[in-house]
Amino acid sequence: MSIDAFIRRLERLDAEPDAPLAERRAAYERLHRERRPPDPAGLRFEDTRIAGVPVRRFTPRGAQSGCVVYLHGGGWNLGSATSHHGITADLAARLGREVVSVVYRRVPEASYTAALADCVAVVNACAPLAVVGDSAGGRLAIDVAHDGWQGVLGLIYPVVGAPTAETLGDDAPLLSRAEILALWQSVSAEVPAIPAERAPTPAIEVLAVARDPLTRPLEAAVAAWRHAGAEVGYRCAPGMVHSALHGHAELPAMREAWQAFCGALAAHLI
Repeated sequence: MSIDAFIRRLERLDAEPDAPLAERRAAYERLHRERRPPDPAGLRFEDTRIAGVPVRRFTPRGAQSGCVVYLHGGGWNLGSATSHHGITADLAARLGREVVSVVYRRVPEASYTAALADCVAVVNACAPLAVVGDSAGGRLAIDVAHDGWQGVLGLIYPVVGAPTAETLGDDAPLLSRAEILALWQSVSAEVPAIPAERAPTPAIEVLAVARDPLTRPLEAAVAAWRHAGAEVGYRCAPGMVHSALHGHAELPAMREAWQAFCGALAAHLI
C-alpha cells in the first residue's frame, strides 16, 4: 500500500469532525478493525483486569518471562485495546513476551489524572520490563516513568513537553498543529509539569515519522535526554505520517522502522 492510499483511508475519520464523540469512537474502532492483520501464529489473548483496571493480555507461543505494558494512542479520548490490537499482537510476537494493553479511562468522561492513575496501577502490579506507548499513550508512558517506574521506555511519536505553536513542526496529513493544540488544551491542566528535557528513564527507544508536527519537539527532547546521560535509540520512518503504525503490515517504510524499533527493544530485554 502507498502512504497516500493509507492517508485517504484514515481521512474518513475527519469527514465528520463535529460528530458526537461516541460516533467518532465507533468509527475509529471500525476503521482499525477492518484492516487489522491476522494474529501471529500461536498467539493467545484475553480480556481481564489487573489492579482493577481493564486490560488485554497478549501471550505469544513460548513466551519468555517478564512482560511489557502497552499504552494506546488516540488523543486521550479515542482508542482502546481493540483499536490497537494489531500493533500489540505483533509487538508480543516480535518480543517473545506477554504484552499487557491497558484500557485506561479516557477524557472527557474521566480526567488525565485518572487515565494516568490507571496506567500507574497496572505498571505497579505487573512490574514490566518495558512500557511502550504511542502518541497520547506515549505521553502517558513518559509520565508513568516520571512517577517512579524506571525500566526500558518505548515511545512512538509521543507528545513531549507542552506543545505550542512555536515548538510544533509543520502541519501534516492526519494530524494538524491545531488538532494537537486543542487536544493538549483538553488535558494540560492535569498533566504533570515536568520539563521536556528531563530524561524519563535511563534507557529509551524512540520511533518517529517524518511528516508529523510532533517530530520536531520530539527530536529536541531526544537530544536533551542524550545530553542528560540517557541511552536513547532513535529512528524516523521516511515519508510516514502520524497513525502510520496502524499500517505497519502494509507500509514498507513503516514496517522497516517498526521492526528496527522492536529489535532495539528486544535487545534491552535480554
